[in-house]
Amino acid sequence: MAKVLVTLSELFYRAAPRLKEKIEELGAECLFLDSKNVSREALLTRIKDVDIYVLGVEKADRELIDAAGKLRYIIKFGAGVDNIDVAYARQKGISVTNAPGQNASSVADLAFGLLLAGARSIPQTNAAVKNGFWKISMGYELDGKTLGLIGFGEIGKRIARRASGFNMNIMAYGTYKDYKSAKQLNVRFAELDDLLAKSDFVCISTSLRPETFHLMNEERLAKMKNTAFLINIARGEVIDENALIQALEQKKIRGAALDVFETEPPSARVTSLPNVICTSHIGGATFESIRRIEKITSENIGRFIGNEPLTFTVEAGKART
Repeated sequence: MAKVLVTLSELFYRAAPRLKEKIEELGAECLFLDSKNVSREALLTRIKDVDIYVLGVEKADRELIDAAGKLRYIIKFGAGVDNIDVAYARQKGISVTNAPGQNASSVADLAFGLLLAGARSIPQTNAAVKNGFWKISMGYELDGKTLGLIGFGEIGKRIARRASGFNMNIMAYGTYKDYKSAKQLNVRFAELDDLLAKSDFVCISTSLRPETFHLMNEERLAKMKNTAFLINIARGEVIDENALIQALEQKKIRGAALDVFETEPPSARVTSLPNVICTSHIGGATFESIRRIEKITSENIGRFIGNEPLTFTVEAGKART
């Protein structure tokens, strides 16, 4: 009997109510650990006799892979695999899959919500009114403004679709260039420096890779308009957080909305800034996206147990998101 370990937050686990039941219906044993409450030491102990590991944000690094003597399959309960040492896993003969695109609409909704919140200072005005201050905040219309997308994968395309409904001009930068979708959505591809110089709003949705680590550094932040607003719903490490704090403090850019941070939870150096909107990495946290991922996860476990080809297999450096 295959043994499956699932480490997700209790919130995500409750949103995927049939995951354990579906795994057990496949004839496997399923152990769930709340990722918020399990220590690294406990995880390294539990992983020793596991065949299949389903994880969210926990690190499946060399240490964990070496500790997992029986491990044959790692499943990312989501899209981004930057927390998995895919190359080492493949070297060890361990299969890796993810669930690309399943949370794209959820993340795009949040991104555009943050864009609107930044354009009209909605959180700041809400806080002022609730604290007894009748504050009138001047904002910006989206009609005719330029949105620069860093990343044009499934999430980037959905953000573009929402922006087109607001009559925004849309530019995009990234290694993945879907010219057909760009034409349909009236998106123009551009070099990064050009995009940063011309955009009123910059939204980051690219995956975290060695070449995107600190992509938005001091030099690149300086290329943005001082009236521009930056949104990050990708990974915190894509932005040099110290450089961003400096740019915000010195008002080199108008503001930022961040769902992800270099360290989570983030420090007060970021969250205390008046021109920053913060959310707690909730981009994919919708009932709909979790249940789609639940379906793909349980189906792939069934394929693995039945020695059938897996879907969404990840090779080193080539994950779909």
